[in-house]
Amino acid sequence: MRKIIALTQRVESIKDIGERRDALSQEWTILAEICGFLPLLLPNRLATVKELLKTQRPNGFLLTGGNDLAAYGGDAPERDEVERFLIRTAVEKRVPVLGVCRGMQMILDYFGTPLQRIEEHVRVEHPLSNGDRVNSFHSWGTAACDFPLIPTAWSADGVLEAVRHENFSWIRGIMWHPERYYPLRTGDIQLIKEVFSL
Repeated sequence: MRKIIALTQRVESIKDIGERRDALSQEWTILAEICGFLPLLLPNRLATVKELLKTQRPNGFLLTGGNDLAAYGGDAPERDEVERFLIRTAVEKRVPVLGVCRGMQMILDYFGTPLQRIEEHVRVEHPLSNGDRVNSFHSWGTAACDFPLIPTAWSADGVLEAVRHENFSWIRGIMWHPERYYPLRTGDIQLIKEVFSL
């Protein structure tokens, strides 16, 4: 039986009709199929998420991209609230969590690392200090992280691109988008399988 990994969703504000929507690119479902897990899409409503987690008990949390954090001008505080709860749950219950782009920013923020504006990291590809070359779609980041996070890769201009928790190896963050590669990259598939023990 395949493991269930809970995925967070971006918040989209449709001004013409005054509607706020939870949304997730279909690329994530394709990634889930290839990596071998079932995606459970979480709404951006904390009370509902708490109820869902009592009955579903996912094997991991994947914090996806999109939306700036509210502390940095973003307009989706309800998403911040849900993702903070998921990180806290991951720590308390030893549930694996992978943060992608905004998800890594949330992990950094949760553990006390402030973010700053980053230039020339939107819709580009760049090399990493670990020999990889990745896509980039973010305008917030940092050059360093505070304990208990440990850096594992930087871009050539010194922006932190990957982290892990020193004591909780099941908490990881990456700034690139693995779901946006066609076909998916072998290294990204291996990373996801490693984090979630797939």
